[in-house]
Amino acid sequence: MRTEEEMMMVIMEVAKTHPEILAIGMNGSRTNKRAPKDIFQDYDIVYVVNNMNGLLAERSWLEAFGERLIMQTPEEMTLFEPSLGKRFTFLMQFMDDTRIDLTLCPLSEVENWLEEDHLLEIIYDPCHILPQVSAATDKEYWVKKPSNDEFSDCCNEFWWVSTYVVKGLYRQELAYARDHLYDYCYQELLRLFSWQVGENTRYSLSVGKNYKYLRDHLNEDENQALDNLLDFRTEESCWRSLCNVEALFHQTAEKYAERTGLHYDGKMGQKLMSYTHRWYSLAKEASINKHDGIE
Repeated sequence: MRTEEEMMMVIMEVAKTHPEILAIGMNGSRTNKRAPKDIFQDYDIVYVVNNMNGLLAERSWLEAFGERLIMQTPEEMTLFEPSLGKRFTFLMQFMDDTRIDLTLCPLSEVENWLEEDHLLEIIYDPCHILPQVSAATDKEYWVKKPSNDEFSDCCNEFWWVSTYVVKGLYRQELAYARDHLYDYCYQELLRLFSWQVGENTRYSLSVGKNYKYLRDHLNEDENQALDNLLDFRTEESCWRSLCNVEALFHQTAEKYAERTGLHYDGKMGQKLMSYTHRWYSLAKEASINKHDGIE
């Protein structure tokens, strides 16, 4: 793997040898002093350009970055809708394990780009076309205390979608049940835990994209409890995971509401847990009857 110094040299040399590239910015984890450093950190680079069409039409200049393992260009994909407007991105994983997320940003898009991300450093601007930016900070990503409505929505979403999981499991539609259990219920539990971490730290930190730093701020029992929820191999294990995730969500929501003064409808949680256990019992009974040949 190339060193950071070597990679930055390549990034600078490409810019200096292509007059279309006017300035370079870097954002992401490499500008975040709080982010842990490891070999998987990519280089989030923005080239400010005055002629993006030329760089897109003839792409041999990308070879200077090294031999690629794979590349993705989101703005040219059909199945997944891009979200960067007039900018264009080359996501490149190289054979030596380094990775660059390289964005071409037209001059007309600079203002939008600068407003979107405060984890930003300007590393090359020979013509001084960019305004001064504040020191890079991840403050905009810090966990924010929810309003009562936001907390209520989180709880309602969790309990509402739990009924979809029940339906899917009783119907033996395992893919449907797994999807709702992990992509919705489990994610709302992680959101709730992130708020708990925020409360514990006076809402002064980020738990990272997709809650990737959340575990660092939970105790051993909480982390173990979360791990125990992720057994989706069989219908039986999904039923148990659903029951456990409901119990953990209910317990955590009650404690968080008590600490913050936000309202949690604990009676609703109790009713939904009873609902789940009733259908779990019926599912087990139906399975036994089917095994014994009873229609």
